[in-house]
Amino acid sequence: MRVDFYQLSRDPAEVALPLIAGKVIASGERLLVVSADGEQRQRIRQALWSAGAEAFLANGEAGEGQEERQPILLSDRAEPANGARFLAIADGQWREGDTPFARTFYLFGDATVQQARGVWRDLRGREGVEHFYWKQEGGRWVQAG
Repeated sequence: MRVDFYQLSRDPAEVALPLIAGKVIASGERLLVVSADGEQRQRIRQALWSAGAEAFLANGEAGEGQEERQPILLSDRAEPANGARFLAIADGQWREGDTPFARTFYLFGDATVQQARGVWRDLRGREGVEHFYWKQEGGRWVQAG
């Protein structure tokens, strides 16, 4: 299992997620995006649909039907009804599914940085978990210590 910690300092999750989602989809995988905030999920949906004229990222909301067909599914729970092996946590609130995801993108900001630090410490003690920390620097994402 791999967990990538993304500290949001300049851009909100709805700006960062289309970049992550595009790479996930390009690799042939599916993505589950989780946030307890319905308004944030709506902003993310809009950002995914308008990622670019040739590169819109098809997505749907859990509970609307045909979840299993969605390459990107947005939900308030870490339940991959679309068969996703990749999870993006958009609201900074750590959660895991019943079955571990192959890769988790954990996005957090100033309000949830303390929780993220606690998750980092907890994961460090787990067998078979790789974790990486990314931060925004000069308009780009760079891997940090």
